[in-house]
Amino acid sequence: MSFEPINPPQRLLMGPGPINADPRVLRAMSAQLVGQYDPAMTAYMNETMELYRGVFRTRNRATLLVDGTSRAGIEAALVSLIEPGDRVLVPIFGRFGHLLREIAERCGAEVHVIETEWGTVFTPEQIAAAIAETKPKLLAIVHGDTSTTLAQPLDEIGALCEKNGVILYTDATASLGGNDFETDRWGIDVVTAGLQKCLGGPSGSAPITLSERAVELVNTRKSIEAGIRSDGDAVSASPIRSNYFDLSQILDYWGPKRLNHHTEATTALYGARECARLLVNEGLPEAIQRHRLHGSAMATGLKALGLSLFGDQKHKMNNVVGVLIPDGIDGDGARAAMLNDFGIEIGTSFGPLHGKVWRIGTMGYNARRDTVLTTLAALEQVLRRGGVSVTAGSGAGSALDYYQSA
Repeated sequence: MSFEPINPPQRLLMGPGPINADPRVLRAMSAQLVGQYDPAMTAYMNETMELYRGVFRTRNRATLLVDGTSRAGIEAALVSLIEPGDRVLVPIFGRFGHLLREIAERCGAEVHVIETEWGTVFTPEQIAAAIAETKPKLLAIVHGDTSTTLAQPLDEIGALCEKNGVILYTDATASLGGNDFETDRWGIDVVTAGLQKCLGGPSGSAPITLSERAVELVNTRKSIEAGIRSDGDAVSASPIRSNYFDLSQILDYWGPKRLNHHTEATTALYGARECARLLVNEGLPEAIQRHRLHGSAMATGLKALGLSLFGDQKHKMNNVVGVLIPDGIDGDGARAAMLNDFGIEIGTSFGPLHGKVWRIGTMGYNARRDTVLTTLAALEQVLRRGGVSVTAGSGAGSALDYYQSA
């Protein structure tokens, strides 16, 4: 048996993520490996930390990467912050709130949830009332949930948590780099993300930032492995219940001690560093405006095609939009036609929205005029062949009008 080299089909990934990686990121990832303690490598690590301080809008010293997908970052944060029996509050407004709940429960937490209908978000008053009722140690909340395409406002939540002595953790995987996000100004203690959406890279690295308060909490459970422990090193009676995701040791690996915790995923770090470098060089305000521009053009074109947008549009993310699948259209069949006939991927959704909503993304490297117009033109043809009455050229034409007026 013989196997051919990998040769993926040409695709334009316009779903909720992953997206096509920026070619500059792929070029960075083709660079040769160096040893994990080579001065060049440790310098790249330090540069990556500083670059992601810019992306997260923070001065947190503890800003680094967890090796693994965005879910690895989530799990590292929660398993390192939560001790069995801790009370955790999870406000759920989409699929990924349920994920935070499940991981917290697996960490042994006493989890309390509040839920709102998919397509809506929470008010600060609702969250304040839940904090007062449950008195949690930790509040874990998603910022942008791609399952509903909405972003939860967080600008008042940090102050609520600080007032009540609550640690605030946020998953910003879907939103960071394409939507307003202010770690320090909003008072968020821990944030995790991924590369495969607005950051324009491949899944596989999870940027994370921790406040000093969060680092102090994590370090109360520090327990250095016996094989690398020195006299006087911490050994906790209640250690973090994961070795790989133990942030207390990972922080020492990225810090001056260079504690030998794992072998850094060098190629992934090259890619993550380049994602952040490109964003910082573009400027975060400019990157957010780019996502807003192309996301709004996409939404304008979709409405011109006669499609109804899903959810509370006051809180829609810049980088992904949900549309209700028209009556009489086979949603999965239309997605297959987009892929097979035009090489374009759009997404469906989960849970109560499965089969009812398409999710179309304009993020990262794909937040561009040509990708928006191409997707709208292709979708028009798929709708027409499915029996939907569509004015020829209405979607792409309306998007072009939007660009001209923006």
